[in-house]
Amino acid sequence: MVDIALLNRLLLNLDSYHRDLGSVQNMRLETFSTDIRSQRFVERTLHIAIECCLDICHHIISDQKWREPSSYADAFGVLAENGVLPTDSLEQYRLMAQFRNRLVHYYEKVEPNQVFIIARTRRDDFTAFAAAVRLWLSRPEPTAEPVA
Repeated sequence: MVDIALLNRLLLNLDSYHRDLGSVQNMRLETFSTDIRSQRFVERTLHIAIECCLDICHHIISDQKWREPSSYADAFGVLAENGVLPTDSLEQYRLMAQFRNRLVHYYEKVEPNQVFIIARTRRDDFTAFAAAVRLWLSRPEPTAEPVA
């Protein structure tokens, strides 16, 4: 059974990360480019927000005994295959997972301009993800067929 308390806690964390990323909305690129603290804050907040989404994916996948994803990007695909996420938004979540990998494994190649643009233009992907998961959680569970 899905641990509703755990998912709700993760979803609240995701809401908090979304709000935190709002700090860059009023910042100019020139300011962000020279402010190493803001850069690191935004990079780390994007990273943990994406990790939070992946934790949610993996918890649901494991609980529902759906197929094991082949990658972080595929975890979003498994949720889309099973009606949790809309399939037409799957590419944005795959790109999210790829950006997570870049932040974690190729952090020296992450450009502040790219982080700034992602934080300003893709921030609502987290809200859409949370809304889709909340909608899925609100659906009634299918009832078991009576045993004859």
